[in-house]
Amino acid sequence: MTTLLAADVGNTNVVLGAYDGTTLVSTWRTATRADQTEDELAVMVDALLGREDLSLEDVDALVLGSVVPPLTASFTRLAERYLDRPALVIGPGVKTGVRLRVDNPSEVGADRIANTLAAHRRYGGPVIVVDFGTTTNFDVVSAEGDFLGGAFAPGLEVSAESLFGRAARLFRVPLTPPANAIGKNTADCLRSGIVFGYVGLVEGLLVRLIAELGPVTPRVLATGGLAATIAPLAKGIELVDEDLTLEGLRLLWELNA
Repeated sequence: MTTLLAADVGNTNVVLGAYDGTTLVSTWRTATRADQTEDELAVMVDALLGREDLSLEDVDALVLGSVVPPLTASFTRLAERYLDRPALVIGPGVKTGVRLRVDNPSEVGADRIANTLAAHRRYGGPVIVVDFGTTTNFDVVSAEGDFLGGAFAPGLEVSAESLFGRAARLFRVPLTPPANAIGKNTADCLRSGIVFGYVGLVEGLLVRLIAELGPVTPRVLATGGLAATIAPLAKGIELVDEDLTLEGLRLLWELNA
């Protein structure tokens, strides 16, 4: 079996997944540090793999989807130096099996392509993927598996940090829902407005996207680091698939292997 390392490099987190063939053995989430070198990444990855009785020497291939150019370069050098083979970097020229029915296909990020491919393979179409990260991406997929576009919104944590940073008398609170929408203290008022307000954003966008996509009602999936926080509160989200992007990267590697 081929041991594949899939790396989803976002602005806030790097999500890594180790595959034994088609089986996802384990996943890890680390904070994104754009200044990490290939050697620092190698030490980190080797330590994480060690928890599964693996090492970097056991990795046969690396597939990379990244929106952080410095880390794209570092992971690419890691593959060349430690794996003795090039990484598959998802971008122009790579086979995707996904038709990008948008104005500028070159603008579509690797994560959105991966989500589209994995969602259609796992759940069919039409489908909308809500990816909760630094931004919240709404990826709309046709019945045939085409990427139709979608929407971006500021992520929950980004929105909250903007509020905390600009309001001198407000303080940081956990991004968990309070018991009631009517807050009786400052902390609960903040949590209500931030969390329930964000749920309203998600639900409102889904209503508009579904209405435009019609006439068939799509399935709605959630993924990303904050999916487990928002999805249970938002009407219309059917299920959470935390490994969707990694699975998409694996499928992209399979198409190009």
